[in-house]
Amino acid sequence: MVHFKQLDNGIRLIVKQMSGLMSVSMGIIVGTGASVESDKEDGISHFIEHMMFKGTEKRTAFQISDNMDAIGAQVNAFTSKDITCYYAKSTSGHAAEAFDILADLFLNSVFPEDEMKREKGVVVEEISMNEDTPDDLCLDLLSKAFFGEENYGRNILGSKSNIKGFTREDIANYMKARYTADNIVISMAGNIPVELAEELVQKHFGALSATKAEKRPLTVQLQGRNLYKSKDIEQVHVAIAYPSMKRYERLCDATQIMNAVLGGSMSSRLFQTVREELGLAYTVYSYLSLYELSGALTVYAGVNADSYMQSVEAVEKCIADLKKKTLTEDEFRRGKEQLLSSLIYAQESTSSQMLLYGKELIYSDKLYDFEERVGKLNGVTLGDVYEAIEYNFDDKYRATAIVGKVEKPLK
Repeated sequence: MVHFKQLDNGIRLIVKQMSGLMSVSMGIIVGTGASVESDKEDGISHFIEHMMFKGTEKRTAFQISDNMDAIGAQVNAFTSKDITCYYAKSTSGHAAEAFDILADLFLNSVFPEDEMKREKGVVVEEISMNEDTPDDLCLDLLSKAFFGEENYGRNILGSKSNIKGFTREDIANYMKARYTADNIVISMAGNIPVELAEELVQKHFGALSATKAEKRPLTVQLQGRNLYKSKDIEQVHVAIAYPSMKRYERLCDATQIMNAVLGGSMSSRLFQTVREELGLAYTVYSYLSLYELSGALTVYAGVNADSYMQSVEAVEKCIADLKKKTLTEDEFRRGKEQLLSSLIYAQESTSSQMLLYGKELIYSDKLYDFEERVGKLNGVTLGDVYEAIEYNFDDKYRATAIVGKVEKPLK
């Protein structure tokens, strides 16, 4: 059973009841992230996410975690290109207490100056860690090569100089513009009565002002650049991006099936060719990033420094073969089954369902419909996948990134 309610102030609540379970996941999702930040704000969505856990009017930073631990609950958050999510998971019997803490840190954080100073150091170290994690660094570099310096090309963590310079006023201004009632969805999934969910949300969020988010129109101009970063490491990390679908486009499901065949599993062409047959990589895969205005199909591989060009050639051959419409009925059926099973597995996870239903409301202002989703996926034909292949590999905007003992980008 799925229940939806919109409060008078615009806050939206979605509840996916999963009565056979003994737990519940609860998320507060804000429709904001790195893609809507200005240059001056670069990294602020993620920094605010960190600071929300650093004390409220009635709880210290320690008490937030201690109170959650006392009831055996979990609490965390994440920032992406287009959403920020604060979430908790608890046993059903402690749902009200867990949501009270979650709502408190979301609504009543006070951003103490001493905590801000400390957390800036923490985030700066997180940026340094990212610099020392070559696969993350490579994929961040690829985003810049593909999308440019703004919107979807932004690094979620931001720059060290920005982080060090953020003030409480900067945080207040950004939250006033983006943390608004019409831009917030509260999603719950698991064994929780609808009446209790409504009561909790009304109690904590009912008095929130009916404010509107500041409109920040995005424009996307694909760059198609080739970037590199020299690092004294053992492997070479390679990533290639091609233009793909926008979220909700007609061929999205067909593109997902195509990606499963290309590099989405251990039986995929990339894995079987680059790793199993040629032994050139331990890690090789492809994935899709589908956004409101654009999308990217990305291939990543971590390979031997002495043979990285051979690996690149093997990846490109796999793509070239796929473009010749060599995809078989067996591969098509296997790719579709992988997507169908992932949808079914997600139905058994309160965390997955909380995020799935919440994101759907943020992105489309519609209720996620599992049966409709399965029906659309079952309706995809091999011809649709061939059409998706034609759409997804535009060499004009192909972008690459490479990190390792290299002195030049890929051509």
